[in-house]
Amino acid sequence: MFDLKLYSPDDFPAYLPKLNHLYDDLFSGGKGFRSKMVISVADALSLNDDTKLLLCQTIEFIHNASLLHDDLIDRAPLRRGKTSAWLKYTPEYAVLAGDYLLARVMVNLSRFGNIQLIQYTAEIISDLLEGEWLQDSIISDSSVDLSRLDQVHMLKTASLFEWCIRAPFIADENYDSELHEILSDIGKTLGVLFQRGDDLLDFDVRNYEGKKILGDLAGGYLNSFGAFLVEDMPQETKEALFKVRNNEELYSCINSEHFQARLSAFDQLNQEKIDSYKQSLSALKEKLPAQSRDLVEDFMPLAELLYWRKA
Repeated sequence: MFDLKLYSPDDFPAYLPKLNHLYDDLFSGGKGFRSKMVISVADALSLNDDTKLLLCQTIEFIHNASLLHDDLIDRAPLRRGKTSAWLKYTPEYAVLAGDYLLARVMVNLSRFGNIQLIQYTAEIISDLLEGEWLQDSIISDSSVDLSRLDQVHMLKTASLFEWCIRAPFIADENYDSELHEILSDIGKTLGVLFQRGDDLLDFDVRNYEGKKILGDLAGGYLNSFGAFLVEDMPQETKEALFKVRNNEELYSCINSEHFQARLSAFDQLNQEKIDSYKQSLSALKEKLPAQSRDLVEDFMPLAELLYWRKA
């Protein structure tokens, strides 16, 4: 893997030591999953190393900028097991650092010179900010439904997954509209499945990594599974759910039989999305030249891995 922090000496100037310390903290401990997706697509297209590096750093800069802003908005005390930037360096520095990352993205893409890639990336950044506004508008909303949450997830999460898959083709100057429609569908589906799988971790479902549970509810946020769980329940039950802080309280509010039944229905709903994802990959295979079709095999297991959290 590339060093995702450094693209040029101008990105993180030595005369701004606090900025460098903040980014050292932020970039360490990340899985780099989005940049790995980029590399998989870029390798299938035989893009050169400089282009792969630029694309990887673009998505990592955007993703980490969103984390800086999200942690501040959510007042999250930890990020990747360490004190969040807004707590360690002040909220003002966290905002400036996130803004700076986004600015460097546009500077570096401008040097690359592909106007379509610049425009598409700017649209993705705009989507992220719009998604943050929408998410903030549903905090403490006990009546929010899955379709509303999907709108947020499309803007905040799925848009970045879509970028990882489409951007290498744009960098390769392949603008075939039918191809990009398929790529868009694949990326968005992966993003939604990732988010829904992550939302299940908050309810301690397939929580193999031992993530802290019920944090979304504590922050006043009814995530996708939470909304699905109480979809047809009385308003007082929906409001009571925000007050639970452990599994014992959860099953006092929502009996375990109902919880398991809704979990099974949620899993079935998302398995159908996984099946649709595989169909989209089959359509992609028909659009790719023979030398690039290994990409389909690389991506085939991703939907199940992201939703079911399989090792």
